[in-house]
Amino acid sequence: MSRAFVNEDAGGGPEPDYRLPDPDSPYYREAAAWALIQGADEGDSRGAEDATGYRWGDPLLVPEVRAILAGAEERGEDRVAQLARRFLRQVSAGS
Repeated sequence: MSRAFVNEDAGGGPEPDYRLPDPDSPYYREAAAWALIQGADEGDSRGAEDATGYRWGDPLLVPEVRAILAGAEERGEDRVAQLARRFLRQVSAGS
């Protein structure tokens, strides 16, 4: 493999910290949706999926991701909105 494609810094940074409430909490799905968005933003979708127990594009999280999208659009948080839209597209593609 060409050295141009080797990430010599891989594994050098701290792992993302997904702070989640107890799975029985009424806020768990919202926190899980945010964790998946955060993981995607940080290039750690697999870690976020493992931490939450949900997969990217899980239809169970659609209401939470729609709320995240609406809030991000109101606040002008373009990256969060972009990732939320991508999540919702994945739900549609998986149906």
